[in-house]
Amino acid sequence: MGAQEPVVVHKGLENVYVCESNICFIDGENSRLLYRGYSVEDLVENSFYEEVAYLLLYGRLPKREELSSFVESLRQSYELPKVMLDLLKQFPKNAHPMDVLRTGVSMLSFFDNSSDDYSRALRIIGAMPTIVASFARARKGLELVAPKKELSIATNFLYMLNGNEPDEEDARAMDIAYIVHAEHEMNASTFSCIVTASTLSDLYSVVTSGIATLKGPLHGGANERALEYFLSVGSPEKAEEAVEKTLNAKQRLMGFGHRVYKNYDPRYKILKPLAKALSEKKGKAWVYKTAEAVEQAALKRLSEHKIFPNVDFYSGILFHALGIETDLFTPIFAMSRSVGWIAHALEYVQNNRLIRPKAYYTGELNKKYTPIDQR
Repeated sequence: MGAQEPVVVHKGLENVYVCESNICFIDGENSRLLYRGYSVEDLVENSFYEEVAYLLLYGRLPKREELSSFVESLRQSYELPKVMLDLLKQFPKNAHPMDVLRTGVSMLSFFDNSSDDYSRALRIIGAMPTIVASFARARKGLELVAPKKELSIATNFLYMLNGNEPDEEDARAMDIAYIVHAEHEMNASTFSCIVTASTLSDLYSVVTSGIATLKGPLHGGANERALEYFLSVGSPEKAEEAVEKTLNAKQRLMGFGHRVYKNYDPRYKILKPLAKALSEKKGKAWVYKTAEAVEQAALKRLSEHKIFPNVDFYSGILFHALGIETDLFTPIFAMSRSVGWIAHALEYVQNNRLIRPKAYYTGELNKKYTPIDQR
């Protein structure tokens, strides 16, 4: 038997369509991102996360009574079983919050007897912020803060994290961050979710797959690395030298470049002025100014190659200004994106086919087994 005939290997599955979908449209050349046909800018301007979640899950904007019922069901999902809260207190204090979130979502399945996927969806989306906030306090030896069901999901997260309700500006900033991170077509974590869904596994397994994939620094972890870079640069005056050193060493500048966008990421455009305003408000304007100086220095080298800032460049600064610890940035991404993951999983299984790609074999063929004493 001879070697296989040469084939085209699509490493990274770049530009390979794996399904049809009406959830999200991205025009990378023209900086456009649409959820169910609505631009993300329009949704940020006029809507809020719970309504966007309904749109992504059900495919249309809700009527008033539908939204009211949806929000009520979501808020009933904020609370965690006592046994989960007790376990969160026992987890190692140095555990990465993404590991805790992945484990916590998996554990939620123990306590859910629902046979309805949409009920499970709300259970997962509503409980994820409580898992993250509770562990964030538990690892510091602080008393856990029970959720308030009268608060929105974004406001409630900040309340549980800090122990006091945020002001309107902070709450709105978190809500906008939730919206812009809610969905982004067939990225790595969403693909892992539909692979899991294609086996007809449950939604808890689906979201656990997404969390595990998002943890990687080339995906959800990039905003942590971007902020760490700005803090290491130290001041706007040092930005140009630092960027030159980074790029000359052929190192990746986190928060720059995107597989899909060949122009500015529209989410970056939304978050940049928000990060500026919050940084100034919280006395951390130097971090924003340093990032902006890094951006300008990097654009001189990278824009001609169609490499521009992405959503991760300023999202970390926004979270930092809100007083959120760096290792919670990616869990917040996961909390927001859970609705997009679930929407894609539910859509895919409506016309399901088990995902089973091929690997092009390049090894030897027809080798003879050698007994152990002859090796």
